Amino acid sequence: MGGVTMKELSVITDNRIGTLANIAEALGGVGINIEAIAAYEQGGRALFRLITPDATSARKALDKAPGVQGVVVSDVLVLKLINRPGELGKITRKMANRGIDLESIYIVSRKEDSTEIAIKPVEEHFKKAKELFGIKD
Repeated sequence: MGGVTMKELSVITDNRIGTLANIAEALGGVGINIEAIAAYEQGGRALFRLITPDATSARKALDKAPGVQGVVVSDVLVLKLINRPGELGKITRKMANRGIDLESIYIVSRKEDSTEIAIKPVEEHFKKAKELFGIKD
């Protein structure tokens, strides 16, 4: 299993029809590809978690998008797992045994033999999670 630290954009928006279209158009309009996305409804608002190749430019574009109420850039751990049953259980059990609390998790990419996942531990456990997975960057 290998891993790296990447930047994630957390985007808070109105929870309305077309909000995702606004986000995708804002990024596409400046040539930024979405590499991973997860979305949730939260208290009448929508929360999008995005990974792009250029978080700084993506944030600038999203700050101008209709309905966006806030954009936060933070670190996530992206881990490459063998694509077989039980692998997610193994790493999350290791995290649980070390007292590492998660804020979010989602799939970044999936291939026949591997799956990359984005894991965002709560801020106070981020360093401990990096150490657990041997991530130095």
